[in-house]
Formats: sequence, C-alpha cells, structure tokens
Amino acid sequence: MSNIVAIVGRPNVGKSTLFNRLLERREAIVDSTAGVTRDRHYGKSDWNGVEFTVIDTGGYEVNTEDVFQEEISKQVQLAIDEATSIIFMLNVEEGLTDTDYEIHEMLRRSNKPVYITINKVDSAKEEIDATEFYQLGIEQYFTLSSATGSGTGELLDQIVKDFPTTDYKDPFEGLPKITIAGRPNVGKSTLTNALLDVERNIVTDVAGTTRDSIQTLYNKFGHEFVLVDTAGMRRKAKVSEDLEFYSVMRSIRSIEYSDVVIIMVDATLGWESQDMNIFGLAQKNRKGIVILVNKWDLVEKETNTTRDFEAAIRHKIGQFSDIPILFISALTKQRILKAVEMAMQVYEDRKKKIKTSKLNEVMLPVFEATPPPAIKGKYIKIKYCVQLPTPSPQFVFFCNLPQYVKEPYKRFTENQLRKHFGFTGVPIEVYFRQK
Repeated sequence: MSNIVAIVGRPNVGKSTLFNRLLERREAIVDSTAGVTRDRHYGKSDWNGVEFTVIDTGGYEVNTEDVFQEEISKQVQLAIDEATSIIFMLNVEEGLTDTDYEIHEMLRRSNKPVYITINKVDSAKEEIDATEFYQLGIEQYFTLSSATGSGTGELLDQIVKDFPTTDYKDPFEGLPKITIAGRPNVGKSTLTNALLDVERNIVTDVAGTTRDSIQTLYNKFGHEFVLVDTAGMRRKAKVSEDLEFYSVMRSIRSIEYSDVVIIMVDATLGWESQDMNIFGLAQKNRKGIVILVNKWDLVEKETNTTRDFEAAIRHKIGQFSDIPILFISALTKQRILKAVEMAMQVYEDRKKKIKTSKLNEVMLPVFEATPPPAIKGKYIKIKYCVQLPTPSPQFVFFCNLPQYVKEPYKRFTENQLRKHFGFTGVPIEVYFRQK
C-alpha cells in the first residue's frame, strides 16, 4: 500500500507552495488569490529514500458565497479519506480563525495522524507568535516556511517515521552531514571526486534532500561523515522564470538537511549574488559554513591577492565574519584535506555545549566591565545566562530591562561568545529575556 500525505487548510495558507516544494517542480499554480486550487492535485515525492504520494487540496472554507466551495469541500473530504497522513496547514500571519477550529475538529474525527504545521514562520518573533495555536488543544506543532523550505526537514522526518508501511531507518544516522553547494560550474563535482578518489567508499546511494543529491560516506584520514553532493544544481535553459532563483531553490533541501555547508566560489568570477543567496540560506537555516574559493591555481597572484580577495568576501557577508575562507584547487587537490579538517572543526563548534557555570563565570564579568548603555537613566543589569538545548548555538541572557538592549550590544555579546568559546563558522543567536 502506498503512503499518501494530504495537505489541508484554509485558502491561501501556503498549501500549493509546500506541495510544489515536496515535488520539486512547479506543478500546482501558486497565486495569492484565494481559491486557485479547486481540485485535488497528486504528485510523487520521497524523503530519504521513502517514496509517498502527496495530495494538494483546495482551500477549505465555511459560510462562504463561493459557488465552488461545496465541490472543494467534497474534494478535501475525499483527500482526507484517501490519506495515510494529513498535514494541517495554518498561517502565523493570520493567526487562529473559526475555520481553523472547524477544520481541526473534522481532521480529529478522521482518526488519521495529523501534523499541525504553521507556515510563514521566518523569525524568532514568529516562532513566539505561533504559540497561539496551542489553543487548538494540541501537544505539538511544526513551524516552517514553505516559500524558503526552512523547517520542512523536521516535518518530513516525523511523517516518514510514522508511516505504517515503512520501516524507516537513516543508514547514516548520527554521522555529520556536509553539503557542497554553489553556482553551476564552480567545481562541486570535481571536489567531490577529488575527496572520494576513483575507488569510492560508497555504502549506499540514498535519495537525499533533493532528487539531484546523493549521500556518500567519506571515511578517510581519521574523518567520517556523509558528503551530500549537489552537483545537479544547473541552470535550466528552458525555464523562462528567474534562472538564479530556481537554481538556488533546488539546493534548499540539501542545505536544510546538512550540518555544515561548504559554499564553493569560482576564483575567476569572484563572489556573486547567487553565492550570497546560498550563504543566506545556510545562515537562515543556522548551518555551519565554510567558504572555499576554488580554481585558485588559475588566478594571477601578486603580494596581497589572497588578502584582498578574502577581504572583499568578508565585506559582502557583513556581520557574520567569523567564517573560514580557504583558497583551493579541486583539480590539483591543493588544500582539499585542509577544507575537510575545517568543515569538521565547524561541525564540532556547531554542536558545542558550554556548561552554564562556565558560561556565567566568563560572561558576567564581561557585562560588568562593559554594561549595556543606560536608557533614559535606567541601568540594565544582566544577571544570568544559559545555552539553549538547540542543534545550533543559541543563548539566553536574563536581565531586568531586556527591551532596552539594542542590536549593537547583541552583536557585542555574540563577539564576546566567539572570543571566549570559539564557534568558528557557526551562526550564533542571542536573546535577552526578563528576569
């Protein structure tokens, strides 16, 4: 029996966008006009080698004058009846509505696994806003952005694990996952082949986060990790829409699925807008980042060529400057083992946990010596700090007036964390909360 996942929800909450993301092609029409999807759309998808069918349904509404709504409601009910699992999609921007309550009650009666999914969650503020949906009486929900792909991995991991007809097991569970990303023709395939040599130590080719990604085990020189090759990120000449946009979109799943993203740059072209897009995706998904400037053997060098090239990249990537930048040649294998060592160091830094006692011992004197600027005669006192139990480093600093801590001081705090504890190549998030 094939597993079927139905996507259900009100109009315009992002169902078709998620459907297209799961199928990795623009099959459903996406438009901000409510009611564009009126029929059920079917498509095939897979997650980590587990295939399933996805159904996109029309927006479910009650008490509407839309002449199509009765037919749409029938189609939604048929999809629910067919489905193994149901994604109930809601929209954080609009919050809970009466229709959401009615849909939730209908889905509860179906006795199918229902995954409450809050869409358009792109920031910490929206994560907090999403807590409103606990009013449905639920114990768990998933947050994601179907437009960027952020958060889809956790949702699909859970759905696939819960399938009744699939014994799901990640063959590489527990190993670091390192994705090589970049524009077309920067040398991703060359680097992959150089790292693996001709005699590849392939355990299994598992369809990974995109159909173009192959996961391969790397186990040499004391390092073991899964190399996710995104060599299929190609410009499609026949695509009439924005080519750069689609090239980047195909890499989103690979980036989301990884622990560390190696961004490859062509030294003969320099850091371009699409490199910045890929960097932004990795940063937004809180992944470790290493930048490799490839084809360095083709560049004519003077005394400060390397220094100036690196400075130009750091200027463009802005505040997140603590990122390793290596100059390599995948073709001649120059410094490729150094690249592996750096990626593994970033992986270790990303999962690093600082003991609460040590964190307070180091950071509280820093705040004493350089406290936040007083606002309107009010002094901000930071009393205590902890690291959150999250996959990437996030810290909470408890103080008396968190609303007065401005962005420059948050950056100062982040820089102090890097100075004392490392976290090379890893995005750090800093929060100030009331104590």
